[in-house]
Amino acid sequence: MQYNNNYKETTMSEIQNTQNNMDKALARITSMEPYHCNPFDNPPELRRRAERLLKEIESLNEDEVAKKEKIMEELFGTYNKLAFPGLGFKCDFGLNIHFHGLAVINYNVVMLDTSPINIGHGAFIGPGVCLACAGHAIYPSQRSNVLTSAPITLEEDVWLGANVTVLGGVTIGKGSVIGAGSVVTKDIPAGVIAVGNPCKVKRKITDKDMFDDIQI
Repeated sequence: MQYNNNYKETTMSEIQNTQNNMDKALARITSMEPYHCNPFDNPPELRRRAERLLKEIESLNEDEVAKKEKIMEELFGTYNKLAFPGLGFKCDFGLNIHFHGLAVINYNVVMLDTSPINIGHGAFIGPGVCLACAGHAIYPSQRSNVLTSAPITLEEDVWLGANVTVLGGVTIGKGSVIGAGSVVTKDIPAGVIAVGNPCKVKRKITDKDMFDDIQI
């Protein structure tokens, strides 16, 4: 008796193609280089994975710390036990978010991590902040078919005030403060206060900003 193995061959071919597509997508989205692609080229299972893990975190009680840490280790590309995402935290993939130390993250923070988001030690991220690597084509007829993306980097000791939006391709320098409601479209240097839409440097942070009655 002869058996028809066409079905098996077809199935294996589909599996191989799916894996190849996943490998290409992962190489693209984890790159520190800007890119553009069809939105559907980024596998939906990556987003479903993040949604599942976020729901698991939300279902836990406050005292289930070990379980929460285990899930966050799976969710994030680089997790640190000193990173504390607040209630309402959302992200696209999670695997592109890298915590490099202490990170205090307030309520309802959104990270659209279609490219890597690197968050340095000592980050303070206010409520309603959006770190948006993702964008779309400017030309109207291309908009629904083109996703753009570029990485975001917060260096050490950056403080983002409430409802700040940081766009893809931006690096915020060490120790800088971004005022509430600002929209950051370009790099911000280290050690400054910057505010506005678009966000602009107002002044340097100096010793005059220290509280005299607090010893560090």
